[in-house]
Amino acid sequence: MSLKHSEIYKEIGKNVSKFRNKKGMTQEQLANEVGISYSYITQIEAPNVAKKMSLEVLIDIAEVLGISVKDLL
Repeated sequence: MSLKHSEIYKEIGKNVSKFRNKKGMTQEQLANEVGISYSYITQIEAPNVAKKMSLEVLIDIAEVLGISVKDLL
C-alpha cells in the first residue's frame, strides 16, 4: 500500500471513530450492527494502522451511523 493510500485509510478510520462517538456508540455496538468483528472495527479506527476495507463495509458503516459515505472520506 502506498503512503498516499495509507493516509487515506487512516483518515477514514478517524472519521469512523468521530461519527461513532458522536452517535454515542461503542466499537462493539458498531461492529455488531455492521456485521463485522470487533477486532476489525478497532483496526479500522486505530490511528496508526491503515486498515483496508471494502466499499461494502464502508457503505454499511455509513448506513449504521446515519451518514453518507462521503462523510467518511
